[in-house]
Amino acid sequence: MVGSRHEGRRLGFAVVRGESMSPTLSPGDRLLVRYGAAPAPGRVVVARFATGTVAVKRIAERRDQGWWLLSDNAEAGEDSRARGAVPEDDVLAVVLLRVWPRPRLL
Repeated sequence: MVGSRHEGRRLGFAVVRGESMSPTLSPGDRLLVRYGAAPAPGRVVVARFATGTVAVKRIAERRDQGWWLLSDNAEAGEDSRARGAVPEDDVLAVVLLRVWPRPRLL
């Protein structure tokens, strides 16, 4: 719909790589994501770190520098503890649900 409040909020897919979001998500899980959705603490998002790495992480809190993102599995992968806060524009999408395997809202 042209001019609707949902304009620019595209849907897409992401694939989980690595163990950093286990047990919530596993490597190979397929996720339905909404680009342009408002991030909020507790939500799982797709974000770009300053190094250019794109990752699936959970928003912990909003800080002056941007969003503080954490892994559900702190012993696997890197998150804001190693890479710092992620600016608002680098939170690319909010994860809506896991579509495969075992569909589940997130």
